[in-house]
Amino acid sequence: MTLPNIISLARLLSVPFNVWLILIDQWRLALVVFCLAGLSDAIDGFLAKKFGMQSRLGQYLDPIADKVLLVSIFIVLGAQQHLPLWLVILVVSRDILIVGGLLLLYVFAQSYEPKPFLSSKLNTATQIVLAALVIASLAFSFEWAAVYVQGLIVATALTTIASGTEYMIEWWRRMNRLEQG
Repeated sequence: MTLPNIISLARLLSVPFNVWLILIDQWRLALVVFCLAGLSDAIDGFLAKKFGMQSRLGQYLDPIADKVLLVSIFIVLGAQQHLPLWLVILVVSRDILIVGGLLLLYVFAQSYEPKPFLSSKLNTATQIVLAALVIASLAFSFEWAAVYVQGLIVATALTTIASGTEYMIEWWRRMNRLEQG
């Protein structure tokens, strides 16, 4: 178990606590926990690459921790009507699509080393910034944030669609090679 994997695991374990904080309207503490979780995503990746601590477990644990964190936060913010439900459905559907595609590849004994596309990294970043800004605006009554939130909603939707499309194309190519093969 490498340090980056421990950081990813801590991010994953922070999710129920973060959801609970949002549900009980502890917005400031929820913001701190969410920002630490978001920061941990950058830190574990940096440490893994910079110090050669990349591992097979980390290739799976890091994106799983990201997905669980963001999907959980988006669902709870959507359920409380702080994010539009159509966006929550879009974000969750994309992640289900990615996981479903990976499971199908696994069922057909196709090895796949997850390497996120640039659009996926941008999507994760926009999702983190959007969720953080929504939580911050609730924690500190930032009325000025509404315009930025709307812009980030659009950016998140566009990057979600772009990323989902890239994963579908990649999955489609792999499945076609399998069928022809």
